[in-house]
Amino acid sequence: MIAWHDLYALGAAACWAFGSMISVTPSRRLGAFAFVRWRMLIVALTMWAVTLGWGPMGGWRGFAPVDWALMAASGLIGVFIGDTALFAAMNRLGPRRTGVLFATHAMFSAALGYAVMGDRIGAQALLGALLVVAGVMTAILLGRHREESHAWESDRGHAGLGVALALLAALCQALASLAAKPVLAQPQVDPIAASAVRLSAATLAHFGLLVAGLRSARAQSPLTPGLLLQTGINGLIAMGVGMTLVLVALRDGDVGTVAVLSSVSPVLLLPMLWLHLRRAPAPAAWLGAGLTVVGTALVLLR
Repeated sequence: MIAWHDLYALGAAACWAFGSMISVTPSRRLGAFAFVRWRMLIVALTMWAVTLGWGPMGGWRGFAPVDWALMAASGLIGVFIGDTALFAAMNRLGPRRTGVLFATHAMFSAALGYAVMGDRIGAQALLGALLVVAGVMTAILLGRHREESHAWESDRGHAGLGVALALLAALCQALASLAAKPVLAQPQVDPIAASAVRLSAATLAHFGLLVAGLRSARAQSPLTPGLLLQTGINGLIAMGVGMTLVLVALRDGDVGTVAVLSSVSPVLLLPMLWLHLRRAPAPAAWLGAGLTVVGTALVLLR
C-alpha cells in the first residue's frame, strides 16, 4: 500500500525539479549568496505569516527548546551551507550535471539513517532504491546529446570546484534531514512552523555575512523586479512547498526512503528541459527514467 509520506516525498521532488528550472537565470545573475539570501527571506516571511495565521503563536506550541535548536541546526546545515553550495555548483555546471551529483544525498541519507537512527529497509525497497539511484545517474550522466551546445551545459569557472560544491550540498541535505527527524516525529510539532524556524536561522546567517562585509555575499547584479519575481516564485515552490513536503514526509517516513523518493527530481527535470530546450533527451535518458519509475514503484509498493 502506498503511504502518504511517500507521495509527499515525490511531490517535493516535483517541486525541486520545477524550481531548478526557474533558478538558473536569477542565480547566475545575482550570484549564489545573494540569490539564496533573497529566496530565503521571501519564503521565511511567508512561513511566518502562515504559521501565525493559525492563531496566536499556535504553530509554535509544540516546540521545546531542544526542538528550536535542532531545526535551527537543520537550517544552518541544509539551507545556509547546503543551498548556497548547491546554487554555486549550478552556476558552474548547469542544472543537469548538478542534479546528478546532488542526487547522491539519497545514499548519504540512507547510510546516515542506518548508522545513527537504526533505520532498516526491506529487500524490495532496497532493490527499488538501487534502481532509483541507477536510473537518476543514467538519465543525467548519459542524457546529453554529444553536440549539445546550450549555455546550461557549459562550464563556468572551475568544474572540479563545482563537483565538490554539489557533493557538499548533497551531504548537507542528508545531515539536515537527520537533524530534523527527531523534531518532526513528534505529532504536536507543526511542519510549517518547523520550516519557518529552519529558514529563519539560515536567513539570519546569510544577512550576517552581508553585514560582515563578505565580498561574495554581495549581489553581482542589481535586484530588478523581474529577478525578484523569479527568485520569489522559485523559493515558494522549491522551499516553501517542496521542503515543507519533505518535512511532512519525515514525520512518518524513515530518512533513507524519503531521500530516495525525493531524489528523482533530476529525472522529472528531463521533460521540463525538453520543453525549454525544444529537444528530446538522449535515448539513455529514457532508459534512466524507466529504471527510476520501476525503482520508485518497488519502494512505494513495499
